[in-house]
Amino acid sequence: MENSATTLNLASIIEHHARLTPEREAIVWNDVRMTYGQLNSLSNKVANSLVDMGIGHGDKVALSCPNLPYFPAVYYGILKAGAAVVPLSVLFKPREAAYHLRDSDAKAVFVFEGTDELPLAKCVKEAFDQVETCENLVVMTKDPAAASPFSPHKTLTQLTSDKSDKFETYPTAPSDTCAILYTSGTTGQPKGAELTHLNLMSNVTTTWLTHLPVLDFTDGKQKTVLITLPLFHTTGQTVQMNTNMYGGSRVVLLPRFEPLAALEAMKKEKVNFWVGVPTMYWAIMKYVDETGYEISKITENMKVCTSGGAPMPIEVMKAFEKKFGVRVMEGYGLSETSPLATFNHFSKPSKAGTVGQAIFGVQIKCVDEDDKEVERGKRGEVVIRGTNVMKGYYKRPEATAEAFKNGWFHSGDIGVMDEEGYLSIVDRKKDMILRGGYNVYPRELEEVIMTHEAVSLCAVIGVPSERLGEEVKAFVVLKQGAELTEGQFVEWCKGQFAANKYPRYVEFREELPIGGTGKIYKRALREELDTTGS
Repeated sequence: MENSATTLNLASIIEHHARLTPEREAIVWNDVRMTYGQLNSLSNKVANSLVDMGIGHGDKVALSCPNLPYFPAVYYGILKAGAAVVPLSVLFKPREAAYHLRDSDAKAVFVFEGTDELPLAKCVKEAFDQVETCENLVVMTKDPAAASPFSPHKTLTQLTSDKSDKFETYPTAPSDTCAILYTSGTTGQPKGAELTHLNLMSNVTTTWLTHLPVLDFTDGKQKTVLITLPLFHTTGQTVQMNTNMYGGSRVVLLPRFEPLAALEAMKKEKVNFWVGVPTMYWAIMKYVDETGYEISKITENMKVCTSGGAPMPIEVMKAFEKKFGVRVMEGYGLSETSPLATFNHFSKPSKAGTVGQAIFGVQIKCVDEDDKEVERGKRGEVVIRGTNVMKGYYKRPEATAEAFKNGWFHSGDIGVMDEEGYLSIVDRKKDMILRGGYNVYPRELEEVIMTHEAVSLCAVIGVPSERLGEEVKAFVVLKQGAELTEGQFVEWCKGQFAANKYPRYVEFREELPIGGTGKIYKRALREELDTTGS
């Protein structure tokens, strides 16, 4: 790339604080304390390592890691080198990881070693071996002094040990791809949403601004955020990690959400800001009510709580606000919108059942099938325009064109906007299951389930779940003479899909309802559930 007068690299958010306050804590995980200076130095070593591999501007690098200090260090190192980061779910099976490596054209993948319960590196190595275009595998080990389990592939320590901790960040343009976050539609395989440095930086700064009214900076104290959402997910990555790095906060990482662990971290680290999905709020309330856990040391520090990923039950929100003495703010967004698009702003009262109003720099409206804006109070598809909206789906011009009809990004969600611009998400146009804040797409599951030797036909839908909002259920027609038990089917699915995807329930049937166009009539299945409750 030629020198440009207009450069923007998201990694500058940690460089800024490394210059101003290098000794200030940036990352906290258990007893690990990493300062902004140390984080910046390690990310510089990663960037130098990537350049030595021949990886730079325009290249893609995958990252598979839970909420550990390795994630931000490698994430920003990739960006410093001018490459784009491709976060991978730590729940992926080898088949899923291989698809994402291949589709994103990743030249390298950094993977955490994992645990006995979640052998992450072993899974990714199996995927890596299937993708010829991915040439470099780097393992991040629990013990930095440990050898790589996959010789001759190196550990992160081995890779960076002789590298300089100085690096001149590549001057990416605002329109350069910063990250590719994968999301699925109703058809085909997952698509990579290309988010630019401008997309993410604009969303980061606006997200930070929305929280300033209650984060008092006149006391001169550093603010602390607890991250329980996975960093490979758009909300954990942007709304929490990147936004709080931009603000110079302490970022406390919790690799796995459990109510007691979250509460203990809030108390020990004096957390001011937390973002969770509704199931996390539900779990914390349930734990506190059942155990009598003392929360006074938490409430005296907590200033902001935000919920996203799924609609928050009003009763859960009211109960949490009353018990913890903090206002719970809801927002709405998608991977394609970086993600935040609307928020219940602190300067105005929240409206129960809504996700607030558009954030700064974002326009939203609800449209009919002809892309005409509907009247306020009427249902329509939510369409979005702004600096937060992706530049397109990677290598999918047709899908991009379809998503950007008439210059607006079409979300696939059905919403209602009131006279003041408060948005309510009331339905989903996409055939999608929302399980505990994670999107599960039936078409992807159905295509794999159909490969089972005993399966003739299947349909996957969401069924109500008190804990998760929706659970995954498969309706299966077996081939003539084939035998398959519920337990065998679920166990097989566990080996095919990430833990947040596989069907927990299965119902074997002689036939499935077929609509007039020859397609499986899923609406009939849902109506049956509404009638029978099973």
